[in-house]
Amino acid sequence: MSEHSPPSSVEKSAINKISLRLVPFVSLMFFINFLDRTAISFAGPNGMSQDLGLTIAQFGLASGIFFIGYILLEVPSNLALHRFGARKWLARIMVSWGIVSLLFTWVSGIKELYILRILLGIAEAGFFPGAILYLSLWVPASYRSKILSLFYLAQPLTVVFGAPLAAVLIGQDGFLGLAGWRVMFLGVSIPAILVGLIAWFWLVDKPEQARWLNDDEKQWLVSELEREHATKQNSQHPSVLTVMFNGRVWMLSLIYFGFIYGLYALGFFLPTIIAGFQQQFQVTFDIFDKGLITAIPYLPAALALYLWSRDATRRGIRRWHIYIPAITGAVSIPLALFMESPFAIMVVITITACSIFSALPNFWTLPTQFLTGASAAAAVALINTIGNIAGFSAGYITGILHDLSGNYEVPMFAVGGFMLLSAVLMLMMKSYQKPADVPSIPIASQSLQEK
Repeated sequence: MSEHSPPSSVEKSAINKISLRLVPFVSLMFFINFLDRTAISFAGPNGMSQDLGLTIAQFGLASGIFFIGYILLEVPSNLALHRFGARKWLARIMVSWGIVSLLFTWVSGIKELYILRILLGIAEAGFFPGAILYLSLWVPASYRSKILSLFYLAQPLTVVFGAPLAAVLIGQDGFLGLAGWRVMFLGVSIPAILVGLIAWFWLVDKPEQARWLNDDEKQWLVSELEREHATKQNSQHPSVLTVMFNGRVWMLSLIYFGFIYGLYALGFFLPTIIAGFQQQFQVTFDIFDKGLITAIPYLPAALALYLWSRDATRRGIRRWHIYIPAITGAVSIPLALFMESPFAIMVVITITACSIFSALPNFWTLPTQFLTGASAAAAVALINTIGNIAGFSAGYITGILHDLSGNYEVPMFAVGGFMLLSAVLMLMMKSYQKPADVPSIPIASQSLQEK
């Protein structure tokens, strides 16, 4: 599709079929993935810490230790996906983490908990960047923001639906003789195994293999993707090893670090806000109430994500589609500390959530603008690895700054500072780009554009 001509019927039909066949299923995989990863945050305060005799420090370490194996195997896993194919590799990842997650049902001590969290990170390594890469390579650049935004909707919706679902499962205390938090682990792990098995038959590695596309749709899609691939090949095309030392890839990694730091800090900060409501207003929330309150910011965030990415698809990706949300998040998250009512606090936190989720799908269109093949797989994995370092460090840095300062103002200003760094680096991307890096082709969002 060119920037000035409307899409043909074949083009629209092909994209619609991909949107209906692949995106909902991969999004379901992502939903289960995020729920399994964060299940410990629901289990801890609802019986697990007490039953296992965990201190706050031990619970915090168990939460963060997940990222050790995840970070170490992220790039190798994505390269394996490129080699063996997404259908086999994503299905293997999902069944593996489902089995490990199931074992949490019978964990009996802190050492077992640590081991299982490390194994869960190893099992999940490569899923998210693999899913991003898989969907990116199925559609031309002008549609990637739309496709990735539909996929990314699964993350805020995981909290919207996952938090109440986890509360319901925890409420089934005594089922099969298990404590409520053990029932929750059982309930979220079985779908991972089942959907992973289905993925082996549902996913398709290449458009040429898709029986649900007709010949005209296959021909258009393959020709568009081959044209983009050829254009990138004719430009400076780094090897996998070169990608590891590529300045622009590392700049994108730092931009992503700021967003993910804000995302995890939001997840860390929201339960603290809810606890503060209980103390300040002398009210009591049951498990289901807490789940509903936790979900409040994420439903508007899902809507903002969709609308912002829809605008990016219509205009083509502009730098401001990424740096405006970064600036908004940088200002809003520390501002929440100075609000004087629960309603005002939740409004500001909701703005923060909208900012972070609006930027992320558009951000993920950038690596595949100038990389392809194994180098794109390595770059996406490296960027996500750096982001997960933010996930590992956000809670620890927040805790350290809180202990040193005696309040949450300093750590929340640190969060704002990291998001502001993302905005500044995104503003610098234009001068950093070279013509040979981002080829000029007649696709609306193939390169960052500025009005």
